[in-house]
Amino acid sequence: MRILGITLPENKQMKIALTTIYGIGPSRALYILGQTKVAANKKPSELSVDEENAVRKLVESYKIEGDLKREVASNVKRLKDIKTYRGMRHSRHLPVRGQRTKTNSRTVRGNVRKTMGSGKRKEEKT
Repeated sequence: MRILGITLPENKQMKIALTTIYGIGPSRALYILGQTKVAANKKPSELSVDEENAVRKLVESYKIEGDLKREVASNVKRLKDIKTYRGMRHSRHLPVRGQRTKTNSRTVRGNVRKTMGSGKRKEEKT
């Protein structure tokens, strides 16, 4: 089953398969299946043509995939352009939502430390 160019995995249940679409999470997937009266544990290969069309029609009414990604990117760009605190955090690739940076977010900051062993070097076997 394909929705807006995205192929849903055939071996997963519909409530999981719908979450492969960007912009549809678990709760929205269950809402869509409830509105279209499709069992959540059905697999995409088991759907009838009518059920498939009903799900496709409801999913396409939401802003998903490219449109949603474009909107999120424009929101971040707007924050950067007006130089808000959040925008500056985005541009510096730092955590935006108030997380601490002293001990966490090392990979984002580029401060990756390797863990240290006991300090002893292993003796080579001769």
